[in-house]
Amino acid sequence: MGEWRKVLAEVDAGTERIVATVAGLREEELRGPSALPGWTRGHVATHIARNADSLWNLLEWARTGEEIPQYPSMEARDADLEAGAGRSAAALAEDVRASAERLSAQASGLPEEAWDRTVRAMPGWTHPAWYTVYRRWNEVEAHHVDLAAGYGPAGWPVTYVEWALTSTLAGLAALPPDLRGALEGYRLVATDTGDAADLGGAAEISGGGRALLAWLSGRSAGEGLIMRPDGPLPVPPPWPHAPGGF
Repeated sequence: MGEWRKVLAEVDAGTERIVATVAGLREEELRGPSALPGWTRGHVATHIARNADSLWNLLEWARTGEEIPQYPSMEARDADLEAGAGRSAAALAEDVRASAERLSAQASGLPEEAWDRTVRAMPGWTHPAWYTVYRRWNEVEAHHVDLAAGYGPAGWPVTYVEWALTSTLAGLAALPPDLRGALEGYRLVATDTGDAADLGGAAEISGGGRALLAWLSGRSAGEGLIMRPDGPLPVPPPWPHAPGGF
């Protein structure tokens, strides 16, 4: 749990990279499609900002002991995205920066005893408050890629890849077989780190950890991966998954 301070510094650095990317986009680029179906780059930038606010809510829950949902509702979340997506590059970049600063300040000022309190993610699974910082790390790095503006998995910090790959593989292994989708029956292996997940079969998908994470997170089509026996790569289940344990 004590590692959250180092992770928060990584999140802050990742946010600054996003702010620079968004601020450098032309208006027509902001209205153009992102890597997420149905979302413009403006939608993605707005989501990054509103996600920071939503995780602030969970830390406030941990601080006060009074339950605060991550988002009021899915409808409210979607309405906020639509309301914010059409703003200028300067306004979007400032929103990403300011919302991230609020979250960072909330985390930095949270009493030590609050970090182990249980909060609940919007999908319904629970986690200790300290895991909120790690969830934000996923959001920052994955959605920077989703902006489709020159930042890809190759730009992910090594520290992020190491944590997120381990977490992703553990989460997949902990999923019930019926939630693993097309990955059920495969063994996943990172050839450079040795990280692996056995999902109940003899077939194997292997490659470097960065390539494996990019594919499992839906941020690549599987470039650099090898499947044995040969064949088309299966489609991974939605990511991120509920954590495999704490």
